Amino acid sequence: MNREELNWLLQTIKGAATAERFVLAQYQRGRISLELMAEVAQERGWIKCAPNQFFARLTRDSNRYTSSEVAIGLTLGAVA
Repeated sequence: MNREELNWLLQTIKGAATAERFVLAQYQRGRISLELMAEVAQERGWIKCAPNQFFARLTRDSNRYTSSEVAIGLTLGAVA
């Protein structure tokens, strides 16, 4: 799935929480890249850091967590 397809689908979803869960599910199923997930999350204000800061922090912590734990952490961080 590319950025245009993802943005089109997100326009059809009502509610920010539902959209966040949708993006997370697409990443977990391997349909979108981590980079695309981070860019969309930053654009929509789900995360407060810029994508480069996000990747720096993710790279630093990546050895401690599985990809699903990182994605769940992103979701929980966006809610806080």
